[in-house]
Amino acid sequence: MQLQTKRLARLAVFTALAMILSWIESQLPNFFPYPGMKLGLTNLVVVFSLYGTGKSDAAFINLVRIFLSGILFGNPYSIAYSLAGGVLSFASMLAFRKTGLFSVYGVSMAGGIFHNVGQILVAVILIHNDKIFHYMPILIVTGCITGFFIGFLSDEVLRRIKFRG
Repeated sequence: MQLQTKRLARLAVFTALAMILSWIESQLPNFFPYPGMKLGLTNLVVVFSLYGTGKSDAAFINLVRIFLSGILFGNPYSIAYSLAGGVLSFASMLAFRKTGLFSVYGVSMAGGIFHNVGQILVAVILIHNDKIFHYMPILIVTGCITGFFIGFLSDEVLRRIKFRG
């Protein structure tokens, strides 16, 4: 029973941290030249959890954070975009990590790229225009850059914190 209580408390704290980072990111001025591009600070919590506590905890935090952030800071469309990006991003991170060929940097970069791919796919469906795929090369580059940054931060946190699930 005590182990389950500790896990629940950890999930609550990590989800709250992801929500705080989501709010902070929503308050930052957009310094990217294209709309919708963000640093993905909340993915720091997801990547840390994926490596520190496991995939089921990371998946839970990711999904709960997407819905709560959408309800508090967005709208139904932002939930759709975030959910598509978040689910595809998480699936890619699981797949890349499972191969054993990629460090936390590579796994995080895959997450950044596939988050953008998921959002583009939803945009094509919602606006009924496949010309938005021309935006993909820019999003792949920015996904690599922001994914590397989040991978760096995740690696630093993981090396400094001796977390025992």
